[in-house]
Amino acid sequence: MGDVQPWPGGQRPTDQFGQRPVDPYAGAWQPAVTPQSAMRAAHTDRDRTVDVLKAAYAEGRLSAEEYSHRFDAANSAQTYGQLAQLVADLPAGPMVAPMGSAVPVVPSTFMPPPMYKPVSNNGMATASLVLGLATFPTFGLLAIPAVITGHVARNQIRQSGERGDGMAVAGLWMGYLSMVGWALLILLGMAMSVSS
Repeated sequence: MGDVQPWPGGQRPTDQFGQRPVDPYAGAWQPAVTPQSAMRAAHTDRDRTVDVLKAAYAEGRLSAEEYSHRFDAANSAQTYGQLAQLVADLPAGPMVAPMGSAVPVVPSTFMPPPMYKPVSNNGMATASLVLGLATFPTFGLLAIPAVITGHVARNQIRQSGERGDGMAVAGLWMGYLSMVGWALLILLGMAMSVSS
């Protein structure tokens, strides 16, 4: 793109007094002022900036002259700040902004839907709760399985991050209460048989 001249006739316009050259693109964008603006840019950083410029040119956001000027400036840029200056007035593209710079606000209409996987309940926790609830109608027959599945479920939840810790704890409590209740009944029955 170096063969395209950024100004008609190849001459750079000057100010009203004919003193210093005027950059017609100077007011179009502002440099990003961050502590990392002075950090040296790599070839890949320049390539990403050029990609943003190409996309802007293809979408009609930049004229051929603007694109040529910014393309040359991107290839000669030495710092992140210089690169950020070239794309500050363009939509965010593949270029990584310098650390600490402001992130452009994108309307939620244009943002992709959030990609998250809902966390599922642990199956053993569900089993522990069901077995714990079933200890009462089965007269404590399922108390030991409720306690075992409750402990297994809490172990799995700690490792996998699944939900269901409350269900596992409820199953454990019901299982232990049933076991303690039946143990007290047996002891009471033994004590009554010994005393009589």
